[in-house]
Amino acid sequence: MSSKHRNLLRQVFQDPAPGNIQWREIESLLTHLGADIQPGHGARFHVWLNRREYVLHHPHHGNTIGRQDVRHLRDFLASAGVTPSSYEQQGEATQGA
Repeated sequence: MSSKHRNLLRQVFQDPAPGNIQWREIESLLTHLGADIQPGHGARFHVWLNRREYVLHHPHHGNTIGRQDVRHLRDFLASAGVTPSSYEQQGEATQGA
């Protein structure tokens, strides 16, 4: 478990949502969590994680994800069973094994 990913997941779940998260960091986090990311039409990407589907939009101007997109991502991750606490518990379980 990477501290970079742990910190980013905490950022996504903080309130108010940050508006300065880089697209490549989100993509890296999702890949690390085991998500399947496939390009869709235009700036859309289809993301599958824990049997949940989500459509993520690449930012049109720049590489920073907006606050609203972070809130949607947070909702998706929570519905897929990924929260900062569940992520940390999973890391502790694999370290203890």
